[in-house]
Amino acid sequence: MCGLTGFLQTRAGSSRDKLFSIGLQMSDTLRHRGPDDEGIWVDENIPVVLAFRRLSILDLTQAGHQPMVSPHRRFVAMLNGEIYNYQELRSKLTSLGHSFRSNSDTEVMLTCFEEWGVEESLKVFDGMFAIVVWDCELEALFLARDRFGEKPVYYGWSQDTFLFGSELKSIRAHPSFLGQIDRSALSAYVRYNSIPAPLSIYKDIRKLSAGTFVRVASDGDVKGPYQYWTAKQVIDSAQEGQFSGAVSEAVTQAEATLRRAVRSRMVSDVPLGAFLSGGIDSSLISALMQSESSRPIQTFTVGFNEAGYDEADNARAVARHLKTDHTEFFLTPQNVLDVIPRIPQMYDEPFSDSSQIPTYLIAKLARGHVTVALTGDGGDELFGGYNRYRWHGRLWKWMARTPWNVKSIGAKIMQSISPTILNKVASPIRSLLPPTVQYSMIGDKLHRLAELTESRHPEDLFVQITSTWGDPSEVVIGGDEGLGVNLSSMDSHKSFIEYMMYEDTMRYLPDDILTKVDRATMSASLESRAPFLSPEVLEFAWSLPLDLKIRNSQGKWILRQLLKKFLPAKLFDRPKQGFGVPLDGWLRGPLREWADSLLAVGRVKSQGYFNADLIAKVWTDHLSGRQNYQYHVWNILMFQAWLESEQARESSCPAQVAASKG
Repeated sequence: MCGLTGFLQTRAGSSRDKLFSIGLQMSDTLRHRGPDDEGIWVDENIPVVLAFRRLSILDLTQAGHQPMVSPHRRFVAMLNGEIYNYQELRSKLTSLGHSFRSNSDTEVMLTCFEEWGVEESLKVFDGMFAIVVWDCELEALFLARDRFGEKPVYYGWSQDTFLFGSELKSIRAHPSFLGQIDRSALSAYVRYNSIPAPLSIYKDIRKLSAGTFVRVASDGDVKGPYQYWTAKQVIDSAQEGQFSGAVSEAVTQAEATLRRAVRSRMVSDVPLGAFLSGGIDSSLISALMQSESSRPIQTFTVGFNEAGYDEADNARAVARHLKTDHTEFFLTPQNVLDVIPRIPQMYDEPFSDSSQIPTYLIAKLARGHVTVALTGDGGDELFGGYNRYRWHGRLWKWMARTPWNVKSIGAKIMQSISPTILNKVASPIRSLLPPTVQYSMIGDKLHRLAELTESRHPEDLFVQITSTWGDPSEVVIGGDEGLGVNLSSMDSHKSFIEYMMYEDTMRYLPDDILTKVDRATMSASLESRAPFLSPEVLEFAWSLPLDLKIRNSQGKWILRQLLKKFLPAKLFDRPKQGFGVPLDGWLRGPLREWADSLLAVGRVKSQGYFNADLIAKVWTDHLSGRQNYQYHVWNILMFQAWLESEQARESSCPAQVAASKG
């Protein structure tokens, strides 16, 4: 794993030394992504600069140094990530007469460009990557992002300079950068907890979407983004040829497909291990890894002392059965307080998935032992694991056949009763509730249900299900979601459940889950790899009929059947538990002083971004226990913490101070 950055100027005249110095300044901000090596390539005649930080995984010698020049010197490229099928491509290229001097996938990538061109080569790469290529012949810059969006690429214009980088901090380091907050992006953030591609928190700076590339000519003409791959085409094709065999055949095919994905992601010249939560996905990946290894693999878990959140016992039991070399760490409120100051620098823009904290801590724990860790990311989206697929799938069926006036009246009655009273009513039935549901939150859930039943269309229901703040215009002053998220039509899917799974794969997975994992692991200089995010696994998952993914109120049913080959069912056959933290109580306790400071009414009003009175009411209601607004509050706190960091940066670099309010 690595970090890349650089720029292209439409104004000539800068000396090579000056260009090199700026490139070095930008790449230095990415040292955490690549602590092992750095490289800068400059063409002062254009001028264009490519700068790279390397975390050595394959070919640890200087033969893997980047930026790398192609054999015939037409292309100069940087690869952040891995191309898993590079050995297969290398064999094909060798048969075509090419030779290689290293064992680097970057060299194979460059040779592909020489043989087939950039766009055609992207179509054959199976990997996670951000790629930057300078074509010396065409005098054109290409930026590309992998199919699922595992690796990030930011880009955009600032004055007369086209900037790009793995993280925004590298772009901010360029002297021409002017960062103006984009209120459309801020509105999308308060809805989704993350800023969806193609937006970034800054105007004029964009994220490259998954499976796309852009081309920038030396005169500054930008073409694209162009889609070189889309999950929709794979899904449509898979559903046309839907699997119709026996369950045993499906299990056999699932094992073979996932085993190939795991095996390809275990190729490494450095130690590797796995994140193990004790859930279906991570347990299956760990089991397959262990079956592919001649010695105990290393597994890592973060636990909590709070009941209802801790899965450390489950993970420990799985590790013991698989005979892995297991390490665990228990998270405390003090750990959270210690990490919070790092979050703005870690993410560079507001991001408020609260599992960002344990994800960073497990990455830090793992980095003390290994350089690469495999994860179970993508299993929920591809195999129907999220609870909302089951519960909201049923909800939409009920809503579709219930008259609008009946739903509206029922919602109003429910909302007229305070959550506190509903909680008291629920108290006698706590023994009937699943262990992962806290009866004290039933009132909040029923109020949330009432809001959802007011949705008139399935697309509207999905947006509300996945929203933190249901109406960002009430929260963000002058906010307009603008580009926002372009959802597909429900009409193109067989069921509401499949619609949710598709949208989660296209948006939630890259914008939230993969963003969280990339920044958290890279902050610890750890490479993460996700076997579920293989095009072959995607195709297999969507070829299965829905009842092989969700059956008897259980998600990931087919994966459960496969996991039984490695573990007793009692070790994993339990309700799904997310990788969250106990924010509810922590915000009222050890995190309160920090939160009070950032949410002070005078402070929020003077900043001019949020409706201060609304924020104050939500915070007061949460503190009093009248309603659990933990995610609403955390969403605002993460922006406030980021803004505080941004203002500190501007005050320390007066020459770069931008108009920070949009």
